[in-house]
Amino acid sequence: MTSISSADVKNYVQQNIRSFHKAKITSLRSLKLTTILKKKNPYLFRAKNITLAQDLVKTLLDAYLSSQEEAMFGDFLEGLAVFICKKAHGGWKSSAQGVDLEFDKDGKRFILAVKSGPNWGNSSQIRKMKDDFKKAHQTLRSSNSKLDVVAVNGCCYGRNTKPDKGDYYKYCGQTFWGFISGDPNLYLDIIKPLGHDAKNRNSEFFKEYSQLINRFTSDFSQEYVVNGEINWNALVEFNSGKSQPKRQPKPKSKTKTNKE
Repeated sequence: MTSISSADVKNYVQQNIRSFHKAKITSLRSLKLTTILKKKNPYLFRAKNITLAQDLVKTLLDAYLSSQEEAMFGDFLEGLAVFICKKAHGGWKSSAQGVDLEFDKDGKRFILAVKSGPNWGNSSQIRKMKDDFKKAHQTLRSSNSKLDVVAVNGCCYGRNTKPDKGDYYKYCGQTFWGFISGDPNLYLDIIKPLGHDAKNRNSEFFKEYSQLINRFTSDFSQEYVVNGEINWNALVEFNSGKSQPKRQPKPKSKTKTNKE
């Protein structure tokens, strides 16, 4: 095992966190109003008694961006975990389905599925992970019957007091980062460089975000606001109807002409 320094972690984070911020802005620029209207639950927002078009648009957008941001940052953390494990144990990105990382330690082959936090999935998703572990185990043992394969669900933050899950282990937070690096304090070295250039990046994002709120509010009001009130029936029909409602042509405004 090779020790990994906090400087190694700092350099990686500062170089690669830019990709996360760039992906956020790129996603924002390509986002359409129809996408967030289709993706989110209109019944939930009606139950919140939202009456202002801008409030509804902002709430829908924030909910959509939050889930998308979590996925993007999860990809960044997975890349960081691969980098750290490669430096410390010669680990590598796995080619097995559902397995993110592999490395050898103490005469064993560890296969890892890396997730952001401990509460990442429902029972069917966890069952899918276990099936992926089983298939990867069978593939590895087919080429080397004596290979001792250990499956691990690694979570980048949080805690888990019972890591032994029977057919796999679950390591979270400090335990996970210490496991792949050999340094029990490495989890603290990650947090500081994450703020690198964050202020400037967030200012750029907020500018794009504000423009999108204004544009979406205008578009939403044209389609779903009637006599100053949100047309919830039209919104639910667009979101959940069997077929997409036909857009009605806008009535042409009548202009008065002066008679001479």
